Amino acid sequence: MTTLYLVRHGETVDNAKRIMQGQTQGQLNENGIRQAKELGQKLADVHFDAYVSSDLQRSIETCRVMVGNEKQALIVTTKLLRERDWGSFTGKFIPELANLNDPSKWPDDIETLEELKQRAAKFLEWIKCEYPDKTVLAVGHGIINKAVQSVFYGKPMNEIAVMKNADVRILKIE
Repeated sequence: MTTLYLVRHGETVDNAKRIMQGQTQGQLNENGIRQAKELGQKLADVHFDAYVSSDLQRSIETCRVMVGNEKQALIVTTKLLRERDWGSFTGKFIPELANLNDPSKWPDDIETLEELKQRAAKFLEWIKCEYPDKTVLAVGHGIINKAVQSVFYGKPMNEIAVMKNADVRILKIE
């Protein structure tokens, strides 16, 4: 069985400003760095066999802060764990996105829920195959992490609790 510690990156400059980041790189703010350090300390007694991160900077930076300097070279990045592609919503002030709760009114350039969940399923399969019987720390993003859990538990996305910045969920993959 593979044990996956699924983490959401620390708070970013754009999170604090309520900007839709999507697949932009993002940068941790001071609070996000603190969150990553605190989570790293909470998980200090866990032996991780592997460190995986989304290939976006905010996740890589969170992972680096969590694992410390000596293990940074061991971080494997993957596009499978990238945040949802929000298309033309990217960079917009979230409260101004009036149609955010009605996907039927979204632009066509946004990654669909089906596409997102397919990517989440590929991520879970990759982790299972690449790291059998290992303990893996994986740092991703709010929506993709929710999709990973949705696929893992076989539940709709709206039944998966929101992950705050630097939250962790533990999944046992058989």
